[in-house]
Amino acid sequence: MRHLPAIAGRELRSYFVSPVAYVVLVLFSVLGGFFFVASVLSFDANVAQAQQFQAFDFLRDLNLNDHLIMPFYQIMWIVVLFLVPGLTMGLFASEKTNGTQELLMTSPITIWELVLGKYLAAAAMVTLLVVMLGLWTGILFLYGEPEPLKTLGGLLGLWLIGLAYAAVGCFASSLTKNQLIAFFLALVLLLILWLLSVVADLGGAGGAAAAGSQVSDLLRWLSSADHFEDLMKGLVDTRALAYFAFVIGTFLLLTKAAVESVRWR
Repeated sequence: MRHLPAIAGRELRSYFVSPVAYVVLVLFSVLGGFFFVASVLSFDANVAQAQQFQAFDFLRDLNLNDHLIMPFYQIMWIVVLFLVPGLTMGLFASEKTNGTQELLMTSPITIWELVLGKYLAAAAMVTLLVVMLGLWTGILFLYGEPEPLKTLGGLLGLWLIGLAYAAVGCFASSLTKNQLIAFFLALVLLLILWLLSVVADLGGAGGAAAAGSQVSDLLRWLSSADHFEDLMKGLVDTRALAYFAFVIGTFLLLTKAAVESVRWR
């Protein structure tokens, strides 16, 4: 694994040589800033309205984490879902387009070094996005009293789901040489992972038998939505951590197999 830092550094630099990093960072900054300000204004309006109508019970239950930070994180989760495929679409597809994949296959680096190096570059970009979110929510600590552990749990959830989405994007990019196809393929896979909980709920509402109930439980576990919601509520347990480790490991293994299949053709 001695070539891993060099590969990751090369990929990270390539983000900033092309417009990809700048477009993603600008979009994320604009959308994040807009939704953060909108969330703060909405929270302030709720407080003012509750005070006007003297809804003291509602005011007592009103808190920054549940009524401001959590909705903000939920919106940014959707933003991350659409932006991460843009970060990963060129990781392997661009190598095929530029004709450099054969050179990488014949170089002394291993397939794992290539896959992990490119993934680490995408993971670094995801980490940068989450740090930006942390700076926005950190402003609230200057003017209010959010729960630190609950806030960190939400950031951890966004970071882990971003890392999982990056692994899915790597796999999608390894299947095609067209970056646009890689983007939409990754987006479809991420939407499927998100909507599995909806399918599970529909199955559970149908009054299925025991076998059907087990399938619903499996679909719910495979869905990224439920695990992210738990982390956002501050419920950091081993099931959520094991899920994200499973998704990352599985899609990196699939990526390795897809990249290695070039040698079989």
